[in-house]
Amino acid sequence: MDMWAVVPAKELIRAKERLGMVLSPERRRALMMAMLEDVLTALAATPDLGGLAVVTVDIEAHRLATRYGARIIEIGARDGHTGAVTAAAKLLASEGRPGMLTVPGDIPLVTPAEIAQLLAAHRAAPAFTIAPSRDEQGSNAIICSPPDAVPLRFGENSFFPHLRAAEACGIEPTV
Repeated sequence: MDMWAVVPAKELIRAKERLGMVLSPERRRALMMAMLEDVLTALAATPDLGGLAVVTVDIEAHRLATRYGARIIEIGARDGHTGAVTAAAKLLASEGRPGMLTVPGDIPLVTPAEIAQLLAAHRAAPAFTIAPSRDEQGSNAIICSPPDAVPLRFGENSFFPHLRAAEACGIEPTV
């Protein structure tokens, strides 16, 4: 399968800013690196992925990603989560890649089995599959076939807007 995984990783100096009152910048950076490594480990161990890309301009995230054989995409890396994933989706689509799975770099405790289960649920293109956050407000993982099949918008309360966006594109989303 030529499904590519895309992980946005913002500059680590800005990681986990909401924890600024309880963690120093160095501890927030270390936390984000540990979480990113967990996500990359899970993706690298998922057999049905054709490639792994990390959207970043951060040197440490770049080094970590290359240890996992990830392709580094810098286009859109400073444009927030939505901008980073959208840029990667456009790039992958322009290369003729049939699909894209995206997960944030800080999803806790993600496993290869969960990723494989999500991939198995994904339908033939055009298709859109989404794993909501626990509170069903956010989007923890999205698969698009083709990669740019549905316009994406991440952030708080993105789950239902993503469902509506897929439907507006004539695609019945898989949850």
